Amino acid sequence: MWRLLATLFALALAASACGSSDSSDDSSASGSSSDAEETEVTLAANGESLLDTVKSRGTLNCGVSGSAVAFSELQADGSMAGFDADYCRVVAAAILGDANKVNFVSLTAAERFTAVQTGDVDLLMRNTTWTQSRDSEVGMDFGPTTYYDGQQLMGRESDGFSGSSQVSDVGGSVICTSAGTTTEKNIADAAAEAGVSIELQTFEDFDTVTNNFISGACDIITTDGSALVGRKAKQQPDGENWVIFPATPISKEPLGPLVRHGDNDWGDIARWTLNALITAEELGVTSANMAEMAAGTNNPEINRLLGTEGNLGEMLGLDAEWAKRAIMVGGNYGEVFESNIGSATIIGLARGLNSQWTNGGLIYSPPFR
Repeated sequence: MWRLLATLFALALAASACGSSDSSDDSSASGSSSDAEETEVTLAANGESLLDTVKSRGTLNCGVSGSAVAFSELQADGSMAGFDADYCRVVAAAILGDANKVNFVSLTAAERFTAVQTGDVDLLMRNTTWTQSRDSEVGMDFGPTTYYDGQQLMGRESDGFSGSSQVSDVGGSVICTSAGTTTEKNIADAAAEAGVSIELQTFEDFDTVTNNFISGACDIITTDGSALVGRKAKQQPDGENWVIFPATPISKEPLGPLVRHGDNDWGDIARWTLNALITAEELGVTSANMAEMAAGTNNPEINRLLGTEGNLGEMLGLDAEWAKRAIMVGGNYGEVFESNIGSATIIGLARGLNSQWTNGGLIYSPPFR
């Protein structure tokens, strides 16, 4: 009975999200409710949880951008690289024992929520901001924040913009961004608050946005600051200087994984797999010392994390070494950060707010006990 009630509740949420046109966030959630019903009914009929389904299938379907520099970027050889892509691999390793058992599904902003609702992807890890409407009306369950970001703007130095420019300096500009994102409303709100008029143009994907900026069709582009840094690093033409402003972002953009609302067991796996990487960094567990740590330590929390004590894996429907496998994919949270988007990479992002809470940042995991 509880499975039937959960199914009906999930269907009601999906239906209400598809009918909403109240904001740009929700407009991107529209899709086929009949597809969602078919997926839910199929799962209910065979009695499988999503965890059972993924295990039976033998692969994790993970939704990503595919064009987000250093976060999820399709390579020439067909592989997917980046910070978000590695998180998909981490979950696959925890559940399936193999980080390579991931089917990456590239999604636009407009497609992403429908793909979760209909079951086309098991997990979405696509630079998606955690907002109240997405959590409630659209019917998404978010995991812990993987990257604390904020929206900024990027213009040309030759057009008079600098790192000290403000939104009040963009009056009369053509500003471009992706359709179906939080950035549309954020920049409209910021311009209104600053008392300036802008022409806002939106496109299906950020590749098109950036290409229009390069061609001169857009005076300014806007999205999360980390994405602007990536585009500047890879696409700034010789002889130009693109500048990112204002120094203080115009919004809060907590990015992280999300799953369909209602499957609490699956949500727990997505949530605690990330927490395992965060806790590993806090406790000094790394890819280099894993063998030593996994043999047993004097720290009970490390032992519980790595499965040498307790039964935390069993509580998730996984085995004792799920977190150990997750950490071994690319190391702890700090190692994954540095190898993909840190100071030595093409975009060179500082940890900042994404430092551990013990170092003045916001990265924090509940305890493993």
